[in-house]
Amino acid sequence: MTHRPEPALAQGARAAWPICLGYVPIGLAFGVLARRAGLAPWQVGLMSLLVFAGSSQFIAVAMLQAGASAASVVAATFVVNLRHLLMSSALAVHLRDRGRRFLSAFAYGVTDESFAVNLARFRDGGWSPASALALNQTANAVWVGSTVAGAWAGQALPPHALGVDFALPAMFLALLVLQVRSRPHLVSALASGALALAAYLVLPGNIHVVVAAVAGATVAFLLCPGADREAGP
Repeated sequence: MTHRPEPALAQGARAAWPICLGYVPIGLAFGVLARRAGLAPWQVGLMSLLVFAGSSQFIAVAMLQAGASAASVVAATFVVNLRHLLMSSALAVHLRDRGRRFLSAFAYGVTDESFAVNLARFRDGGWSPASALALNQTANAVWVGSTVAGAWAGQALPPHALGVDFALPAMFLALLVLQVRSRPHLVSALASGALALAAYLVLPGNIHVVVAAVAGATVAFLLCPGADREAGP
């Protein structure tokens, strides 16, 4: 009995489920927080559909809730998402024969998690661009659905229930701890925190977030020669 190869779309969708399992709780938390910030469920869904970047969406909601200007929100999310340029560049070598329509659809679905899975699969071999696209879009559908479900649930939860208001800072603290794996990471984190506090005292709105992020990375680069080799992939 011969083994028939799994269709590319099914292969990609199946590989996406570990990512989706992580997206569900984070998406639900985001939906609840976005609802607390005054966004309607349809607005939450539209934001997830158009942006599809969890960290940027959390930052945008927090800044909107704090009364930040539209320019500050756009600038902050732009800086946070600059890493997508590097991720897309690393994946581009596996998509050389694809047209613009495919590349546009694929680029839309690139996230930290899908990048990691797709890059590993491409390197191992037996992974097609169609499977990679299916993985991206499956994760996207689960993210959008989870955030909308969280927004609907947020309407029923009483204020400050279940510690939801602390979910955002708790998530970023957890992400920070997981990212501090070397001296450059630690220097960048400490410098960014100190600069954010200092800039908060003199700059209007929430632009101090952008200033601290850029300045903190610059300080780490200057104080840690060879940081790229020490930090690793």
